[in-house]
Amino acid sequence: MYIPSLLPLAGALLNRTLQSGLKDNVLEKVRANMWDSSSKSWEMGVMAEALTEYEWASLSVFSDTAFPPPAALNSSVNASDVLEVVHTVLAAKSADTITLFADESAGDPASMGCAVLLANWTRGDKSDTSYSTAASDQLSYLLNDAPRTDEGAISHRADQVQLWSDSVYMVPPFLAYYGALQGGDDGAQLLQMAYDQIRLYRDALADDGLWRHVTLGDWEDDTHWATGNGWAAAGMMRVLQTLNRTEQATDFSDQQAHLVTWIRETLSAVWEHQSSNGMLYNVIDDNTSFADSASTALLASVTYRMAAFDGNTGLNSKANKALSLIEASIDDDGWLLGTVDPYTFTSRTTGETHSPEAQAFVLLLHSAWRDYAAQLKTAPTS
Repeated sequence: MYIPSLLPLAGALLNRTLQSGLKDNVLEKVRANMWDSSSKSWEMGVMAEALTEYEWASLSVFSDTAFPPPAALNSSVNASDVLEVVHTVLAAKSADTITLFADESAGDPASMGCAVLLANWTRGDKSDTSYSTAASDQLSYLLNDAPRTDEGAISHRADQVQLWSDSVYMVPPFLAYYGALQGGDDGAQLLQMAYDQIRLYRDALADDGLWRHVTLGDWEDDTHWATGNGWAAAGMMRVLQTLNRTEQATDFSDQQAHLVTWIRETLSAVWEHQSSNGMLYNVIDDNTSFADSASTALLASVTYRMAAFDGNTGLNSKANKALSLIEASIDDDGWLLGTVDPYTFTSRTTGETHSPEAQAFVLLLHSAWRDYAAQLKTAPTS
C-alpha cells in the first residue's frame, strides 16, 4: 500500500479549524432535486456515486471496507436507492446496446459502471447474470470498440477521437473498480489501464496543473473549464483510493504516488484563482467569466478527500471558504444556485433551470467533509 509521505501529527490536525457541514434537512432537499432532475447518462452515473458516498459510505472506495464489498446487503446497509438507479438504467437498456446507455459519448455510459458492479457483487440471486453481463459488455466496448488516440487514450466521443477532461471521472474509476473486484492478473491489468488512461489524458490536456476541456476532433475547447478540472480531479481521486484499497495496492505504489502529485498540482493551480467570496470562475483563470458554484463544490470535495488521504491540510482554508459559499448558495427549495449550465459550458443556469450534476456535487462535497471530520475526531493525539 502506498503510504503518503506528508502526514502531520494527528494532534496538529485536530487543532485545524474545519468549516461546519450542511444541515440534514437541506441535504435531503438537494438529494430529492438530484433524484428528480437527473436523466442523462453521466447525471445518472454521478448520482449513483453521490448516493453511495452520501448514504452508504461503507460501500464506497473511500471506506477501508471497500474491498471486497459484502456478498449480501442487509437492512442497515442496503443501498436501495443506488440499486434502484441501476435497475432503472438496465430496464431502459435495449438488448442490442452494448454500452449501459445508448449515447453519443463513448465515455459517459461507463459512469454507471461502478454501481452496476456493486449490484452484481451484492445480488441476492447468485444465478442472475444480468448485472455481470451489462458490466462486461460495457468493459468490452471500452477495450475493443471505442475510438482511441494513437497513444491509446480512449475517446470521450463515440463518433470521433476526441478527449474531454470529463472522461477522467467516467472511465478510469470504472476500470479500476472492475479490476479491484476481479483480482489476479486480469484485475491488475485493468488497474494499470485505469492509471494509464489518466496519464494519457493528463499528457493531452494538462497545462501546469490546470486542465483544458476538449482536444482533438472537429472542435476544441482550450479553456480551463472549472467543471472539467473538477471531473478530472475527482476521477483521479477515486482511482487513487481504489488502488490504495485493493489487495494489490503494494504493486501500484508508484502509480499512487503519481496520482497524489497530479491531484495536488491540479488543486493547487485551481485554488490560486479562488475569488474573495470563495467561488471559482467558470473558466478558472479568467476572472471575466462568471462565478460557478457547481465546480466550486466538486473541487472542494476533492480537497477534503485529499486532506483525509495524505494529511496535507494546506488547502483546507480554500475548501472551507468554498463550503461556506455553497451553503449560502442553496435556496429554500434545495437547489444550488449560480451554476454553469452543464449542457452549454459557457452560460449560467437561469432562475427556471438547474443543474442536476451540481446537486450531486453538493452531496459529494458534504460526504467528503463528513468523512474527513470523522477522521479528525478519531485520530490519536500522540
